[in-house]
Amino acid sequence: MTVINENEIALCIRRAVEAYFQDLDGEKPCPIYEMVIRSVEKPLIEIAMHYAQGNQSKAAELLGINRNTLRNRLTKHQIR
Repeated sequence: MTVINENEIALCIRRAVEAYFQDLDGEKPCPIYEMVIRSVEKPLIEIAMHYAQGNQSKAAELLGINRNTLRNRLTKHQIR
């Protein structure tokens, strides 16, 4: 099992955002906070749900969020 620590995740995000700014080539960027959160949140929830074998209570616990919050995010991202 591969263990990814917070510094590795932060480094991946840092590289992706820096590449995004380089690719803009002078164009105005979109609001990046929402773009990054949206890009990270869906796969994170999908992985937690897979790891918890579809059990929302377990997935919410893994994520450190309330089950109702998880349900709202599942609906928002159209995850079943």
